[in-house]
Amino acid sequence: MTRICVAGGTGQVGREVVRRAVAGGHAVAAVSRHPPPAGDAGHHDGAEYFRGDVSTGEGLAAALAGAGVVIDCLEARSGKALRNFADGGARLLAAAQDAGVARAVVLSIINSDRSSFGYYRTRAAKEQAYERSGLETIAVRATQFHSLLAGIFAAGSPLGIIPVLKGARFQPISPSDVAAALLETALAAPSGVRHRVRTVGGPEIAEMGELALDWKQASGSRGRPVRLPVPGAMGKYLRAGLNLAPEERHGTETFRVWLAKNADSL
Repeated sequence: MTRICVAGGTGQVGREVVRRAVAGGHAVAAVSRHPPPAGDAGHHDGAEYFRGDVSTGEGLAAALAGAGVVIDCLEARSGKALRNFADGGARLLAAAQDAGVARAVVLSIINSDRSSFGYYRTRAAKEQAYERSGLETIAVRATQFHSLLAGIFAAGSPLGIIPVLKGARFQPISPSDVAAALLETALAAPSGVRHRVRTVGGPEIAEMGELALDWKQASGSRGRPVRLPVPGAMGKYLRAGLNLAPEERHGTETFRVWLAKNADSL
C-alpha cells in the first residue's frame, strides 16, 4: 500500500481524505499546525499526525519521509495565510521533492484561473506553483461545497432573510465526494503527463433560490428569501456559469442529502 501524506489533514476535506485512506489500508501521515490528540473527534486511529507549518517548512520533512504521494488540502481564508497561500504550496512541494515523493495532488476551485476575484486568484497562483514543480502534479478543481451555500443562507438569519444571489446557479458538492476524488487521483496509475487538471462537480445543478428553499425547510429557518445583486468579479464569474461543470458530475450526495445528514448543525 502507498504511504500518503495529507497536508491540511484536519480540515473539512483533509480529515475525510485521511479517514478514507486509513480505511483503504494505506499508511497515512496527516500534517497540521495543530494535530488533534488521540480520542479527539478529528483524530483517526491508524493515521500518524505531525505538527507542520508550510509557512516556515517546520515539520514537513518528518511528515513526508517515505511518502509516495502528497495530497494538499490546506485552507486559507484571509490575512497572511491567504497572501502566502501559493508560497506555502511551493514550500510543501520543495520538501516533497527533497523527500523523494513522486506525485502531488492539490485541491483547488473550478475555473479559478478565469476569475479576477482575489480569493480565487490565490488558488490559481498555487496551481501555477504546482505546474512549475519537478513532480508529477494534478490540480483537482471542485465546485463549491454544500457548506458554503449553507453558510451564505445562515448569514442572513439575524436579519430574518435568506440571501439569494441574482442569476446564480450552483452545482454544490460534499467534502466527502471531493475527498474521494482526491484519493482516487492520488492513487491512479501514472499518466505520463507532468501536470494536469481534473474538475469534479456535484451531482446536481440548481438555481440558488431552489437551494435556499431546501435549506429553509431543513433548518427550520423563518427567514424570507431575498434576491441580491452580485457586483464585481464574483458576479461576473457566477453569471458566466464558470462555477458549473455539467459534464463532470461526481458523487451522490446532493444538497438535500447533505442537509439531512447535517441537520443538527445548520
